[in-house]
Amino acid sequence: MTMRLKLFISILVIGFFSEVIWADEAALRKAIQPHFADSKIESLKKTPYLGLYEVVVGDEVFYTDDKADYFFFGHVIDTKTRMSMTNERIQEIKAARRVPLDSLPLQSAIKIVKGDGKRRVAIFTDPNCPYCKQLEKELLNVTNVTIYTLLYPVLKGSMELSKKIWCSDNQIKAWDDFMLKGVAPSSKDCETPLDALVKSGHENKVSGTPTLIFADGSVVGGMIPATAIEEKLENASKSK
Repeated sequence: MTMRLKLFISILVIGFFSEVIWADEAALRKAIQPHFADSKIESLKKTPYLGLYEVVVGDEVFYTDDKADYFFFGHVIDTKTRMSMTNERIQEIKAARRVPLDSLPLQSAIKIVKGDGKRRVAIFTDPNCPYCKQLEKELLNVTNVTIYTLLYPVLKGSMELSKKIWCSDNQIKAWDDFMLKGVAPSSKDCETPLDALVKSGHENKVSGTPTLIFADGSVVGGMIPATAIEEKLENASKSK
């Protein structure tokens, strides 16, 4: 058999097995999807252990067999390192997540410009969230930035409070007074974009407050110090 014929046969075999694997994964995806009718399967791939497949739906990672007869929720631990391989994968997924900043309803944000305002960050935040108040204190030490404060009233009593802040004559002052000084805004009524902001948060998988979204689309959930915010702002501006 000539070398050219051997090479041709090898390519055919590789192509055949690739099609089989693709077909199996397609069938598996089809079998899994009905269990998550309202969510998209973000990722499906075979793991190197126990013949299981890793499935990513939203922010959740779980495992299934090759027929989707069983779902396995929990952490896979490497007994040599005692490390959670599942947790490592979750962190990888979070680090890779991107939300285009300009896809957010920035026109409905409380816009705060500091210095030249060239660097940008959007923050989904709840006025009753203690970590959001800590974040506001950290932001006092961040300069040359445009902050888009997206009111995300998901905690008890936050919707009414957010309405008062939004309807204030000076939204920035009302926000700062409450978040930094604990001074409640005066009662006022007006049309607000709050329902649309909550919808946007759900669509972008904002599961907690605060959630920061930077100009490069990177997402950080939770309170982070000013030094970390500065680093993220700089990295985001360099990647443009």
